[in-house]
Amino acid sequence: MKLIDLTQTYQRTTPGVSWESARDLEQDGWNASSLPLYSHAGTHVDAPRHFGVSEESIDQMSLDQLVGWAWVVHLPNTQPRELLTVAHLGELAEKISPGDSLLLRTNWSERNGTPDYREALPRISEELARWLVDRKVKMVGVEPPSVADVNDLAEVTLIHQILLGGGITIVEGLCHLDQLSEEQVLLFALPIKYAGGDGAPARVVAVEGLSR
Repeated sequence: MKLIDLTQTYQRTTPGVSWESARDLEQDGWNASSLPLYSHAGTHVDAPRHFGVSEESIDQMSLDQLVGWAWVVHLPNTQPRELLTVAHLGELAEKISPGDSLLLRTNWSERNGTPDYREALPRISEELARWLVDRKVKMVGVEPPSVADVNDLAEVTLIHQILLGGGITIVEGLCHLDQLSEEQVLLFALPIKYAGGDGAPARVVAVEGLSR
């Protein structure tokens, strides 16, 4: 069994993240920090409440919705602002069954820290979003900070509402997908559990070497 961490490390340069000392070892006897966090910073999970498709919050999401077998879709030649369609899935589209999840490996995490990472991200098309809902996919994980253009309110709202409204858990801001060597992995996307949350930072881990 092999564990691959798909989670970004929070840096002081990560948008929406900061921290300061709350306790000091020499002065107080232990080290501790205060961590103000934007709920959709870095690697994170979206709750249905994020775009108002329901009142289900991050603490109300079942563990079953956050763990499952995921197909790894290789899209290494993805271009800036490219719309991802069903055709991008290739032959893998025929293998996807209800309850499966998808990890879209675009290598976009390599652009983290550049303007393109947020401003020119590849996006899930409306066609693909509705297809995923029809196929009853459980989770969709992407490397960019969003599944849709964050500068286009109509688009980002539509795609999130289709996916979240269709029962699909959205996991954004992934990294290290290039370390995955198997076609299918067991995926864990476990967000911080806080009451009424619209989303939360998550530790996301893929497990290889298991038989389904």
